Amino acid sequence: MDSVSQFVLGAAVGEVLLGKKLGNRALILGGIAGTIPDLDVMASPFLSEVDALAFHRGISHSITFAILGAMFFGWVAFRYYDWRWKPDKYWEVPKLRSFQWMFFWALFTHALLDVFTMYGTQLFAPFSDYRLAFSTISVADPLYTIPFLVALVIVCFYKRDNPKRQFWNKLGIIWSCSYLMFTVFNKMYVKHQFENQLADNGIEYSSQIVGPTILNNILWSTTVETDSVYYQGQYSLFDHSPIEFKPLEKNHDRIPEKDDSTIEILKWFTNGFYNIIVRNDGHLQINDLRYGTYRGTGDGENDFIFRFVLEKKDDGYKMLETKGGPEPEDSKDMMKLLIERIKGI
Repeated sequence: MDSVSQFVLGAAVGEVLLGKKLGNRALILGGIAGTIPDLDVMASPFLSEVDALAFHRGISHSITFAILGAMFFGWVAFRYYDWRWKPDKYWEVPKLRSFQWMFFWALFTHALLDVFTMYGTQLFAPFSDYRLAFSTISVADPLYTIPFLVALVIVCFYKRDNPKRQFWNKLGIIWSCSYLMFTVFNKMYVKHQFENQLADNGIEYSSQIVGPTILNNILWSTTVETDSVYYQGQYSLFDHSPIEFKPLEKNHDRIPEKDDSTIEILKWFTNGFYNIIVRNDGHLQINDLRYGTYRGTGDGENDFIFRFVLEKKDDGYKMLETKGGPEPEDSKDMMKLLIERIKGI
C-alpha cells in the first residue's frame, strides 16, 4: 500500500499499545515504525535496476524482519525516551518490552497489508522468495485510507487518558479490517463473473489472475493464460454489457530459452504472466500482465501498466528501465479513461 496508508496503520497500532502513556507521541512513533519497511527503496542507488525490483518488498517485509527489527528499533526508542524523558507523577516511560511489542506489530501489519495487494510481499524471506499476494486491493485506495486517516486525526484532539481516543482509534481499525474483508469477498464475486463469461465464450485456460485497478475496488481486470495466447478482460461492478476478452500474443520466443539472471527475475516477479513486444526504439519490452492495460486492449507499448525495457548485451539482457503508470503526457487522458470505465458499460 501507499506510504500514507502504512503511516496511518502504524500510528493506529502505536495508539493501541502506547497511547495511554505517550499520547500523540505514540501516533508519531507508530507511524514512523509503520513506514520503516518501505525504506528498502533507499538501497536502489546501490543496486542494478532489476536487482532493486527484486529487493523491494523483500526481506524488509518479512516476518523475520518484523521480529529482529522490533528488538532493535524498540530498544532504540526505549533508550531515547529513557534518556530524554524525565518521569514524574504524570508521565512514565513505558517498558522496553512495550516498545518492542509496538514495533513488531507496526512492522508486521505493514507487511500483512501489502499482502492484500497485487505486488505482494516476500513474507517468509529469507527462507523463501515466494511473493504472497492476495490481490484484493489496489496499492492506493482512498476508500481504505481516508476514513482511517480522519479517525486518526480526531484522536489527536483528545488527551491521552480520554476514553474517546481509544474509541476513535478502534473505529478506524474496524473500518480498516472491514474494508479489507469487503475487498476479499468482492474479489470472489468478480472472479465468479469473469469465470462465467470465460465459459460462455468457450475460452479454456490454464491459469488466471484477477486484481482491482488503481484507486478503486470497482473496476477489475483479469488475465488468463491459454496454450497460445493470453486473454485480458475488464469488469466494473456497474457493467451491464458482457465482458470482452482481448487476446494478447505471448511472444515468449523473442527471448531464447537459456539461463539469464535478468529474464529469470522478471519471470519470477511477474508470476509468469508476461508477454514480450518490440518497442519503436528497437528495444524489447516485457509487460507485467498481472496489472492489465489502460484501455483493455494492449494496443501500443505504453498501454501496459507495468513494463520493463530491456537491451540485449553480449553477456545477456540488461534492464534499462522500469515503467509503472502512464507516461507523463498521457496521465490526464488515462485518468479520464479510468473514471469513464469505472462508471460501467
